[in-house]
Amino acid sequence: MWPNAGVKMKNKVLETLYEKKGEYVLVDEIAQELEIPESSVREHIKSLINEGYAVESSSNKEFKLDEELTLILPHKLKNQLSTSYIGKEIHYFREVDSTNEVAKRLAKEGADEGVVVIAESQKRGKGRHGKPWISPLGGAWMSIILRPDTLPINAPQLTFTAGVAAADTIKEEYGLDVGIKWPNDILIENKKVCGILTELSTEINAIDYIITGIGIDANVDLELLPPELREHTTSLKRELEEDISRMLLVKKFLENFEKMYDEFNRGNFSNILNKWRKYSKTIGRNVEIRKGTGFIRGEAVGVNNEGALILELDDGSLKKIISGECRHID
Repeated sequence: MWPNAGVKMKNKVLETLYEKKGEYVLVDEIAQELEIPESSVREHIKSLINEGYAVESSSNKEFKLDEELTLILPHKLKNQLSTSYIGKEIHYFREVDSTNEVAKRLAKEGADEGVVVIAESQKRGKGRHGKPWISPLGGAWMSIILRPDTLPINAPQLTFTAGVAAADTIKEEYGLDVGIKWPNDILIENKKVCGILTELSTEINAIDYIITGIGIDANVDLELLPPELREHTTSLKRELEEDISRMLLVKKFLENFEKMYDEFNRGNFSNILNKWRKYSKTIGRNVEIRKGTGFIRGEAVGVNNEGALILELDDGSLKKIISGECRHID
C-alpha cells in the first residue's frame, strides 16, 4: 500500500536526526540503529533535503537537522497514543497538496479505518464549498479515514463529532474559551482557530469510506496568512502567547476523537449534539446563510438531531438549513 516501507524508513531517519537536533550524527550510527545500509541512510537524507528539511553536513559521514520547527514525529506519536485504532497507522509528510486527497487515495487502496494522514504543510488545503484552506508550517493538518456502518445521510454528523473533539481538546488542554460556529468552525473570541471538512465516497446508498479533515492553527504565524483572513483568524500560539507542542495537541485530539466516534457508532449522536449545542456560538444569533449565489437571513433558534440549523425568519416561520456558509451578523 502506498506510501511504501521506504517512506516509513525515511521518517525513522528523520526522527533519529531530530532526537539530536542541532548536533552532527554519524551516518554509520544511524545505519546501525535502524539496521539499514549506510547508502540507504544517505538516500533518505537526500530525500529529506529535497522535501525542504534543513539538513546540513560537515562531511559525507555526518549530518545534523537544523530545524527551528517542532516536528510531529509519527513513530513517537503512534507510541504515545492511547487509542485502540485511530492513529495506529500514520502517514506523515513534510508537504502535500491536501491530506484529504492523500487519505482518499489510501482509502481507495483499502486502507483500514483509523489511518491518519499528517502533513507539516499543505499546498492546496481545502475548506468547505471548495474554498482554499491556507495551511502553512506550524499548524496541525490531518485527515482520518473512517468506515462507519451507517447511511450516507448521517455523514454530516461526523463533522459535529470532530468539532466537539476539537473543542474539548482546546478547552481541556489549554484552558481557552472555545465555541463552535455552525457547522464546523472552532472559534476563540469569534476568531477561527480550527476548521473541519468531511468528504465521503458511497456505493449504492452505502458508505465506502469517509475522510474527516481537521486543520488547527496551532503555532501558525498569522502574518503568513492573506490580509483578508487575519482579522477573523487566530492561533493557539497567539492566544497563549507561546508555542505549544503540536505532538501533544494531535495526540489529545485523536484520543478525544476516538471517544466521540465510538459514541457515534453506538448510536449516541444525541449525546454528541448536546455537547455541540453547549459549545455553539450560532444558536441565538442572527445569521446569514449563503448557498451558491443566494442567501437567507434569520435567527438561529436551534440545531435538530440530524445537525441541520433551524432558522426563524422575519415572518415567524421556521426553515431547516442542511448546508451552506454561515455568517454571524450581530
